[in-house]
Amino acid sequence: MTSGSKTHIERLCLALVLALTLALAIASPSAWAFEVPDLMRLLAQQKSGEARFTEQRFVRGLEGPLQASGVLDFSPPDRMTRRTLSPRPETMSVDGNTLTLTRSGRTRTMTLDSVPELLGLVESMRSTLSGDSRTLSRYFRMKVSGSADDWSLDLTPIEDRLAAQVRSVRMSGRKGEVLGVDMEFVGGDRSSMTISPVSPARAKP
Repeated sequence: MTSGSKTHIERLCLALVLALTLALAIASPSAWAFEVPDLMRLLAQQKSGEARFTEQRFVRGLEGPLQASGVLDFSPPDRMTRRTLSPRPETMSVDGNTLTLTRSGRTRTMTLDSVPELLGLVESMRSTLSGDSRTLSRYFRMKVSGSADDWSLDLTPIEDRLAAQVRSVRMSGRKGEVLGVDMEFVGGDRSSMTISPVSPARAKP
């Protein structure tokens, strides 16, 4: 065998190895999949922030959606505030295990663990924002689809009392930002929230 023939065979073998490697990668999409741990790492990198929200609630028996808008604040790992500005002022603050609701000049405080289904709903948002998959897994089955630039996180309740109230929660976003929250409730009600992060340089309303 001449040296030229040997070189040709070596190149052919190398090409076959590369082709086989590519074929195996295509046949095994899981090797390239964007999965729950990847998303949680991105979310955990985000620090405290503020965002504006608009929400539509679709309630059985009512014609047309109920509209609401306001501001969300989050300070990891467990402080979150929702300030509704329209249609009427209302503030819901969560700090650890304590929830405080202020409406029409009246304030009510409760512990979240006294209402497990409410705690589960709070954690669907709070634990997602902080990238806390361990807490999320106590209440939900998690499934991620898409990519880092356009992902969806589907949460299906597994805790009995939460599952009796909530059918599903879908978070959507880009990289470490949550940009949408859609909830479906047992009985047919649902809500859809759009979230727009606010630049730190912008003043609060």
